Amino acid sequence: MFRAHLGMVSKRKRAALAFLAAAVALLSFGCGRPKRVRLPAPPRIGDTEHGVASWYGHPYHGRRAANGEIYDMEKFTAAHRTLPFDTWVRVRNLANERTVDVRIQDRGPFVDGRIIDLSHAAAREIGLIGPGIARVRLTVIEPPEEIRSADRFGVQVGAFQDRTRADGVRENMRQRFGSARLVERPGSPQVWRVIVGDEETIAAAAALAAGIREAGGPAFVVRLDNPVANR
Repeated sequence: MFRAHLGMVSKRKRAALAFLAAAVALLSFGCGRPKRVRLPAPPRIGDTEHGVASWYGHPYHGRRAANGEIYDMEKFTAAHRTLPFDTWVRVRNLANERTVDVRIQDRGPFVDGRIIDLSHAAAREIGLIGPGIARVRLTVIEPPEEIRSADRFGVQVGAFQDRTRADGVRENMRQRFGSARLVERPGSPQVWRVIVGDEETIAAAAALAAGIREAGGPAFVVRLDNPVANR
């Protein structure tokens, strides 16, 4: 009887150990290295997309866009769900064949069936203000010549009224990315822009901006035309 009892205890121990081993194995698998996420290929010049365009103005005018810039509805910009920021696209209104070139700076539109949200200025250019929506063809294009011929490019990561805070962000960016500066934007109130990098091409600046965004911060490419900089 005593031996039978010992046998039952031994069986229970073995079952408990087996369950524990399985749980540890499952936990180890779940805590393993995450699978590498495959990023979508960057758009190629000439890539096209067809769908419905809309436009947006107030109340978004003056608010921060998804890439960190302040949205100005009178500039030629647009929102797209997946195209990288600073991609340029030519938008053709298929109803009247009018076109406009815009830079992607925001995310949207979040309405089924629509592929791009144009700024007020861009929508006006192709006759979209009245009807509100239209079928369009998007074509990825090279950035405008005046942008491609600029001498240097950087990446803006923030704009601050507090100089001390701007200095802190600049130093953090300098330590992480090797080069950062402050650029004063006169006005009332005065604003200090934090600019990272000093690149010869817009492609190099865009790659730097992508790295900064991957690290969790806002970033968009800017031209370095005669900056009042403090290194």
